[in-house]
Amino acid sequence: MASRWIRPEVYPIFATTGVAVSICAMQLIRNITTNPEVRVTKENRAAGILENFDEGKRYSRHWFRRFIDGKRPEIMPGLNSFMADPKDD
Repeated sequence: MASRWIRPEVYPIFATTGVAVSICAMQLIRNITTNPEVRVTKENRAAGILENFDEGKRYSRHWFRRFIDGKRPEIMPGLNSFMADPKDD
């Protein structure tokens, strides 16, 4: 039975499923631990609605968003500039 599923052709499916599950788990852990609107402990839930704008800004402006700010939304900027702005020879 194992030889039916453990084949080299199935490795990409296992890899993509593993990556997808990892991304979902990472986002779940990030939301539970750092989201200002999620309160796990009873003491934090008893606090009610908090007006903590700094914590919300820190959550929404995470390191990756700060990293891509100001960059052009291109995957291959060298190729894009070569195709869009050809040099006259």
